Amino acid sequence: MKLNRSSFIEKIADLPFYTEGPVADGIGNFFCTTLHGGSILKINNRNEISEWAKSVCPNGQIILPGGDHLVCDSMLASVRRFSRYGKFLKNEIEGYCADFPIYSPNDLIKDQMGNLYFTDSIRHKGKVCFFGINGEQKIVVDGLDYPNGLVLSADEDCLYVAESYENRILKLVLKAPGLTGESPKVFVRLPVNPSGNEIDNLPDGLALNNRGELLVAHYGMQAIQLISDAGKHLATMDTGMPLTSNLCFLDDNTLVVTGGFGEPGPGCLFKISF
Repeated sequence: MKLNRSSFIEKIADLPFYTEGPVADGIGNFFCTTLHGGSILKINNRNEISEWAKSVCPNGQIILPGGDHLVCDSMLASVRRFSRYGKFLKNEIEGYCADFPIYSPNDLIKDQMGNLYFTDSIRHKGKVCFFGINGEQKIVVDGLDYPNGLVLSADEDCLYVAESYENRILKLVLKAPGLTGESPKVFVRLPVNPSGNEIDNLPDGLALNNRGELLVAHYGMQAIQLISDAGKHLATMDTGMPLTSNLCFLDDNTLVVTGGFGEPGPGCLFKISF
């Protein structure tokens, strides 16, 4: 996959609310959230959109092997479980993790064993949290300036975290699930918006391609940044969407990109084919 001018960008829809939390189900459909719109949307392989579920301020989400969804709700300070049919089941995490208060769960991932990592996105005191399959809870790292998107390396030995207000991606080496062996290292510092405005260069959602390269949705930069597995900035792709918020792969050659033109809206959805 290369980010270049030959890539085909398809607008799926203009929406009243800014979009986030894209995730594919593996059979041609994907889902996204609308934060201030309070909706989790389903988009089928014909780009038809329907409301799949409601929450107060749904943000990042993942689909579990059985079809249930885990969804961060930034207003409810919770990670919520919905059935495969969109019915709310319970809060997996609410208000606290490892007896520490959480404020704004933003994005989340699971490892191959089923352990959960999620970010608590606040300024200066943000956290990456861990909720193990055995119920164990940990704070993986704290004191971050708005930790946002996160992704595991293919071998799950490293966790990459977007630290939005530092405009950088951190790399955490994992000794064991939820346990780091050292302080976070700066993996890459991202390009800076010439506007000089802090909010115009905030790394947000992350994804890995099948070559181990990191893709960064760069909020305020209207861009996706491509980063090598050694932490070198390789390319920038203009998405045409100023607030590019998040991204996921539908297949090896197709990305879904969320975001919009303002918050709380308007929002937009794109597919990018390579």
